Amino acid sequence: MPTFDYAPAPESRAVVQLQPAYGLFIGGEFVDGSGEAFTTVNPATEEPLAEVAEATTADVDRAVKAARAAYRGVWGRMSGADRGKYLFRIARILQERSREFAVLETLDNGKPIKESRDVDVPLAAAHFFYHAGWADKLEYAGLSGARDGARPRPIGVVGQVIPWNFPMLMLAWKVAPALACGNTVVLKPAETTPLTALLFAQVCQQADLPPGVVNIVTGAGGTGQAIVEHPGVDKIAFTGSTEVGKLIARGIAGTRKRATLELGGKAANIVFEDAAIDQAVEGIVNGIFFNQGHVCCAGSRLLVQESIHDDLVRRLKRRLAQVRVGDPMDKNTDLGAINSSVQLARVQEMAGVGEAEGAQRWAPECALPSRGFWFPPTLFTGVSQSHRIAQEEIFGPVLSVLTFRTPAEAVAKANNTPYGLSAGVWTEKGSRILWMADQLRAGVVWANTFNQFDPTSPFGGFKESGYGREGGRHGLEAYVRPDGSAA
Repeated sequence: MPTFDYAPAPESRAVVQLQPAYGLFIGGEFVDGSGEAFTTVNPATEEPLAEVAEATTADVDRAVKAARAAYRGVWGRMSGADRGKYLFRIARILQERSREFAVLETLDNGKPIKESRDVDVPLAAAHFFYHAGWADKLEYAGLSGARDGARPRPIGVVGQVIPWNFPMLMLAWKVAPALACGNTVVLKPAETTPLTALLFAQVCQQADLPPGVVNIVTGAGGTGQAIVEHPGVDKIAFTGSTEVGKLIARGIAGTRKRATLELGGKAANIVFEDAAIDQAVEGIVNGIFFNQGHVCCAGSRLLVQESIHDDLVRRLKRRLAQVRVGDPMDKNTDLGAINSSVQLARVQEMAGVGEAEGAQRWAPECALPSRGFWFPPTLFTGVSQSHRIAQEEIFGPVLSVLTFRTPAEAVAKANNTPYGLSAGVWTEKGSRILWMADQLRAGVVWANTFNQFDPTSPFGGFKESGYGREGGRHGLEAYVRPDGSAA
C-alpha cells in the first residue's frame, strides 16, 4: 500500500517570551531564592531554557507564612461566591493564554504540542471552571465538614508537590479545589518542568488574586521535603512515585497533617475476544503511548484473550509502525521526547531487563533524533506474571503483552500487582463490563476506552497507588476539615 509523508507543521515559539532567569513566587511577588539556581532544559534538544531559583528551607518558611497570612486575613474569610469569581477569572485567562501555555509545556516537558494544546491546557482551565462553580455551594456537596447543616470549613495552608509528566494539569488538579474550599497553597513543581507553574504565577497576578493565596517554590527533593516537614502546613497533596509517597506518609505519621497521595500504577488493559479489535488497538495505543507512557495510569500491561492474541498483536504492530516519533513542536508528532536523561536511563534499563528475562522485544523502524532523550514505542510479547516488566512501573513507552483464557483469570492477573490505580476493559457485553469493574481492584475502570478524564469525575487508587481522590465532588472532601471547625 502507498504511504504518504507528512509535511513538517511546526508550532511557533514566538508566543512564549522566555526569561533568562526565574525566581520564586511568594506573597504575590517574584523574589530571589536562597539556594543554588538550576537549569531547566528542553528534553527534545537538550537546549537550556532558563535558570530557575532553588528554594531552601528558609524560602519555604517565607512561603508558608505568606500563605498563612493570606488565609487568616483574606482568603479564609472570603465568601464562596467571591472566591469563585477569582477562579472563574483564572480559568478565562488560561483559555485566553492557552497557546502560550501549550507551547511552554511542550518546550519544558517534551510531550507533543497537540497533546499540550488539545488535552493538558484545556483540561486545566476546565478544572478551574468546574471548581469555581463549587466555591459557593460546598454546603450542598454532602461533605463530612458540613455536619448539621454547617458550612464546610477549609483546612488552612496546603502544601502541594506535583510531578513532571503533566505539570500544568496536575497544578490545576490541586490548586483549583484547594482555593475553592478556602485554603491557601504552597506549591512545588517538579525540578525538570517548573516553567508553566511560574507562568501560572503571572496569571495569578493578572487575575489580581490576593497576595499569598498561591505561592510557588521551585527546587528538587529537598524543597519538597521542607514543605512536607514544615509545621505550618496543614495538609499535603502529592502526586509522584510510590517510593516518595511512602516517605511522606511516614514523615507525617503521628502529626495533625492530612494527606492525599496519588502514586504509581501498573494498569491492565484487558481485551476480550468479542471486542471491536481495531477500536481496541487505538485504545491500547492511547493507553500506553500517550505522553510517551509518562502516565501513572498508563495501560502498560495488555491482557489479551488467547483466541485473538496473534491477530491483535499483528494489528498492533501495524498500527505502531504508523506512530510518528520526533519533534514535539511539530503538530504531526505522536510520540515526543522522554522527559529527562534520568528517566531515559530507567526506561532503557527496564527494556533490557525484559529481554534478559526472555520476553520478545519489538519496536518499529524509526529514526530517532541525534540530540535529546528518545525511546521508540516498544512492545514485549511472551511476558509472564513473574517478569519485572509486568510488575514494576516503567513510566515510558513500553507495553507488556500477556494472555488469559477466562474472565476470572483476567481478573486474577490484573489484580496481581501492588498497584491499583486504573484498568481498562474491552468487550461488547455490558454485563461483563459491570462484573469486571466490580472485581478489579482499581480506582478507575474504563470501558471500551482509556485515559479519559473529566473534572467532574474523581480519580485515585487502591493499595500502593495511594489514597484519596482528586476531581469531582469526592475531591473536595480532601480540602475541608472533617469536624467542620475553623483552622
